[in-house]
Amino acid sequence: MLDFLRTRWTQGTRTSPFPEGPADFPERFRGRPALDASRCVTGCRECRAAMPSQLVVLGSDDRASLDVGACLFSPEEASACERGAISYTADHRLSTRARSDMVSGVGALPDLEALETRTQRLFGRSLRLRSVAAGSCNGCEGELVALGNVVFDMARFGVQFVASPRHADGMVVTGAVSRNMREAVYRTYEAIPDPRLVIAVGACAINGGPFQGSPEVENGVPADLPVDLWIAGCPPHPLTVLDGLLRLLGRLEERQGPSNS
Repeated sequence: MLDFLRTRWTQGTRTSPFPEGPADFPERFRGRPALDASRCVTGCRECRAAMPSQLVVLGSDDRASLDVGACLFSPEEASACERGAISYTADHRLSTRARSDMVSGVGALPDLEALETRTQRLFGRSLRLRSVAAGSCNGCEGELVALGNVVFDMARFGVQFVASPRHADGMVVTGAVSRNMREAVYRTYEAIPDPRLVIAVGACAINGGPFQGSPEVENGVPADLPVDLWIAGCPPHPLTVLDGLLRLLGRLEERQGPSNS
């Protein structure tokens, strides 16, 4: 026991300083994708076809835009463009209030708008969420579990996962929503008392991810469910999820920049 206490004493505080301090990531971390317009030309259908995702969106004029919500954050997506127009930044902020805000010409995302004042008062200091794994690879669920460890410690902000939707203020959906889980998603939503939040986490929940177009999935959260927060990633880093939640609750009023560019 003394050895254990001595070890913990020497380790010091292990909890991330975020959001008061910088959000540090390893060098290999892949954050928000970016498009260099000077290297991108019209007629990029070949590089789009070579990608494992729908990251590149072509307009009527064949100009490319990036759909951050569809990004799998794989090296193949960047290398598919021979001109090197696509790269990954160190920006971990990947959340928006509207799905359409995830599509832009250069990959930039708008500042995340917090909930209205009345809703903030309800959930701002105590938010309980029910997680629904609706047909995923468990990558996103692993990152959500990490939010409860000593490093990220989501509970210090009053945010926790609960076992029953009856005790929840909202639900977090991960996975492409398989046919077998579709009813579970709806029943969970109906069991949560009003007002309730819906949060889509990961590329699969946003647009089906690598399973998009399969007859076995719904391509993400069903369109008739009102999503309050979209969090991109495959899977998103725990700090990406935490950043989105805190901004939604109005706990991070000013948009912080990444620790490195």
